[in-house]
Order: sequence, then C-alpha cells, then structure tokens
Amino acid sequence: MFANRMTAGLVAVCTACACWFPPHAATANEDDLRTLRYSSGERPRALRWQKEVRRKLVQLLKMEDLLSHNAGNPLNPKTQSSEDRGKYVFHEMEINSTPNRRIKVVLTLPKNARGPFPAIVAVAGHGGNRHTCYVKESYHRCAHVLAEQGYVTISTRVSQHKVHEEGRTLMGERLWDLMRCVDYLGSLEEVDQRRIGCLGNSLGGEMVMWLAALDERMKAAVSSGFLTRMDQLEKNHCMCWKFPGLRELVDFSDIYSLIAPRALLCQNGLKEPPSQFPVPIARHALREIEPIYRDFEKPENVALVAHEGGHEIHLPSLVAFLEKHLDDHGDEAQPDASADAEKSRP
Repeated sequence: MFANRMTAGLVAVCTACACWFPPHAATANEDDLRTLRYSSGERPRALRWQKEVRRKLVQLLKMEDLLSHNAGNPLNPKTQSSEDRGKYVFHEMEINSTPNRRIKVVLTLPKNARGPFPAIVAVAGHGGNRHTCYVKESYHRCAHVLAEQGYVTISTRVSQHKVHEEGRTLMGERLWDLMRCVDYLGSLEEVDQRRIGCLGNSLGGEMVMWLAALDERMKAAVSSGFLTRMDQLEKNHCMCWKFPGLRELVDFSDIYSLIAPRALLCQNGLKEPPSQFPVPIARHALREIEPIYRDFEKPENVALVAHEGGHEIHLPSLVAFLEKHLDDHGDEAQPDASADAEKSRP
C-alpha cells in the first residue's frame, strides 16, 4: 500500500526545496479522473456535494476511526519550556496525536491582554518544522508577527515522509496532527472558538487546503505557494501529495471548494518558475473554485493575490485578510480590497 511504502520503481532524488519523485509510470485514463468535480448548482446541492466528497476523502485518507473516536483520545498536554518574548509567551509542548503517538508543538499566548483571542494554526512546508513560521524570512516570520498582534498561534511539523502507524496514510497523518492542534486550541479558554484560522506556504499551503476543507472549525484560511492543478504536480515535484484514489475523485480546486463559503485567500508569486506554482495556473484553478462561492452567495469570500515575490508568503495581504475575517465582527467582515487581490468574478 502506498501508505507504507513508495510504489515499486520510484527513485527518490533530493533537491533544495523538497524530495522529488518521477511521475508514476501508469496514469489513470482521463475519463476516470475527477469523477466528483464540482458542478455549479443551488446551495442545497452544493452542501450535499461537500458532504459526500468529505466522506470519501476521509475514507481515502484512512481517518474514519480517528474522527469517530476522537472524544476518547485525551490530549494530555505537557509544557516542556516557556519563554517570555515581550508581547507573548512562547511554549514548547507535547500533545497526544493518537493514543500511541505524541507530537511536539509550539504554542504562543498573548501577554497583558484580555481574551478570548483569535487563533492561527501555522504550517511550514518541506524541510520546515514547528519553528519555521516564527523565524524564517521566506515566511516573513508570519507566526511571530501574528503572535505580537495578539493572536494565539500553534504549529507542529508536517514535513515528514514516514508513516508512523500501520494502516494510515502520510497525508492522513499530517492532517490529523493539524486537527489535533485545533483540538488543543479548542480546549484553551484564551481562544475564541469562533475565530480560528490557518496559514501555510508550499506544502504548508497544501495542508491548509486540506485542514480547512475537512475541518469546518477553520473560519479563514491562507494558502500560499500552492494553488495549482494536479497535472502540474505529476512531474518535477515531490509526489507526497498523491495517494491511491485521489485523482479519480477530485482535483485541488475541488478540495479548495470544500472550504466554501468560509473565507479563503490564496497567494502565488509572479516570480514562480513555470515548472512550479505559476500564477496563470493558479488563476485557472481559482476560476474552478469561484462557482461554489457564488452558489453560496459569498463570492467575496475567495481571492487570489498574485504578488511580486516568489515561493513565499505575502505578509501584507495575509495580515489584512485575517484582520477582516477573524476580528470581533467576523460575521460581517468583507474580503481584502487591496488592488492586488483577484477576487471572485461572475
């Protein structure tokens, strides 16, 4: 099974940004791909489609038992160390992911302010860890910036390429670890449960897509350096995104469509090379996400920022987007109106 070993014949080659695998030798017939792609309709139909696609994706990810038995899986958080960083306290912690596996997380809590506060799950990409979003310049230290602005933040590592438990999938374990971070946020009195969001770049942007799509506790999501099509990732990319049955059901735009009508901001850099995550392909994918937002009568809740950088987070639009959608008046919030935002178009 792909969850426990790579398909025979694949040879791993490490590059500067990720591990890479050649495309699969056998590709499904085009007619057999994306059988559950979204087709525009009225709101009740869109809700039924989302429910069915979520159910099937959870099956493919091998997460059904985790979701159904989560109430009996205590977090058992333990603080390893705490550091005063001026406007917030930086905690190194461990929590239970599954009954048999613990994960390391970073948690920051605002100082000298009264909560409850909005909260963010920050997700780094390939080669990253739980500290990356706080310190790395390609992330513009976004988690640190948000922590200083009064957000509760949490982060864990999802860049592993090893499946830890038999019968799981790599993507399922990565996603479950993030969901457990959300569970922990939900246990904190400092967190406003109505104002939880997520952000990430590259693989982190991919995991933000998955987290917001399958965990409806996410009110706002910023997916940077990832909006693309599956065909684009079949070559010159790490194949960790792919698992049996996925392409037969959906493309990435369908997974993003599961986020609707909640707020979604995608960011792609104009300096991305054609082989990576270029803006023209992102714009094409966005056009496939927009219909479901229109069907929910929330076309203003999805946007693409095509920024002047490369494979990185665009901090100004990220901060503005989260302020609008996770502030105290989030239900009435409007999307980023900046000039570089490509908002939904009829």
